[in-house]
Amino acid sequence: MKQPTIFERSVAGRRGVTLPRLSPAEARGPLPVPPALCADAPPDLPEVSELDVVRHYTLLSQRNCCVDTHFYPLGSCTMKYNPRVCEKVAALDGFAGIHPLLPQLRGGGALTQGALEVLWRTERLLCDLTGMEAFTLQPMAGAHGELTGLLLIAAYHRAQGRPRRRVLIPDSAHGTNPASAAIAGFEVVPVATGPDGTIDLADFEARLTPDTAAVMLTCPNTLGLFERQIREVAERAHANGTLLYYDGANMNALMGRVRPGDLGFDVLHLNAHKTLSTPHGGGGPGAGPVGVKAALLPFLPVSTVEKRDDGTFALNYDRPQSIGYIAPFYGNFGVLLRAYTYLLALGGDGLREATDHAVLNANYLRVRLRACFDVPYDRLCLHEVVLSAERQARAGVRAVDIAKALIDAGFHPPTVYFPLIVREALMIEPTETESKQTLDSFIAALEAIARRAEEEPGSFAEQPASTPVSRPDETKAARDMRLKA
Repeated sequence: MKQPTIFERSVAGRRGVTLPRLSPAEARGPLPVPPALCADAPPDLPEVSELDVVRHYTLLSQRNCCVDTHFYPLGSCTMKYNPRVCEKVAALDGFAGIHPLLPQLRGGGALTQGALEVLWRTERLLCDLTGMEAFTLQPMAGAHGELTGLLLIAAYHRAQGRPRRRVLIPDSAHGTNPASAAIAGFEVVPVATGPDGTIDLADFEARLTPDTAAVMLTCPNTLGLFERQIREVAERAHANGTLLYYDGANMNALMGRVRPGDLGFDVLHLNAHKTLSTPHGGGGPGAGPVGVKAALLPFLPVSTVEKRDDGTFALNYDRPQSIGYIAPFYGNFGVLLRAYTYLLALGGDGLREATDHAVLNANYLRVRLRACFDVPYDRLCLHEVVLSAERQARAGVRAVDIAKALIDAGFHPPTVYFPLIVREALMIEPTETESKQTLDSFIAALEAIARRAEEEPGSFAEQPASTPVSRPDETKAARDMRLKA
């Protein structure tokens, strides 16, 4: 049923709140508003009761598709369930109500010591999880973490007296990798993916030059595959004076099983808002902590959280080689609180079990769905599986049509058309939090859609039919935006 707008609910003279009228003296006031600044007519606002407002926005909220209401299998986004204990901790008055300008020590310092200790302990836990030697928690998103890591790499090479210009990035990388490298001032050099879906070692070696500052690797990569040649890449890179960067957006496939620092990575970022709670649907909030080996520690952003000899915690701004400020205050503190709670709640064994379930779920989908969809790289995957709708596309039903049909089946669509190296890609990440019953329902829906694509390909044109808006002309919508009625 079409939901009326708040203006369509409006009735002249209806009020939700009535304020007392001003007396003549109050109206005049000590500082009367100049007539030139007064409106000639009342603002064009809807005239509705409080009940109208409550019902309107409650009904709108019920149209939301989110991880609390639907299976949300976006690949590379890890839209898993967010434990409510993490929300409760982030909402505690002592954390939610603290002002970032309160003093660290002396006087009001007692009010900030708990928050600083949380940051310090979170850094230590992330070091244990990843094999890095230090962290900064300031970056406010995954891409922001990438930029921070690349600025650290640039500072390191400058300090060596040998600035470098090039960064090697596989063609299967997240799109933010080349964007972050370019913003940091580097020249982006793509590296081909081999037939097995991992980095082409020969192409990598051919592109590795004395001017190469870093190699950025996502592992597992966006095909959901573990990069089997990491040690070879690390050895060749380090022999060349090149640093190895780990895009940790997919770390939920390795927690408790592999530490990137042990594989030879020098810098990494984690998507704390994905791997460690706080799913970031709608574009935020996020956190992208960056970990480094000892050689890059002097360049970390200011300020760093340090534990003093007397057991108190403080922020250190005296860092002459630092790359400077990269975020206001201390990053997205609420997201970091959720990550800290998640790490403590699961512990080492729980994190490893979460990884195992994420990998099991993705491979269950891969095996069950390969009869009705192509699997371009049909071997053991990790956290996500990439299917292809090429066979359906030959009948006129493309990946986007399948995504729209899934909405009518009660599921949020997976990521489509990424990674770019797979035609008609359907990137599915079930995460560790979904049950076998949910996955079986999702599989049944995709199997039914695949059958219909063979038998009734024309039936997809009007899907989704269960939403207020069905199939807009997306190209026209982007080029001819109508921002108001």
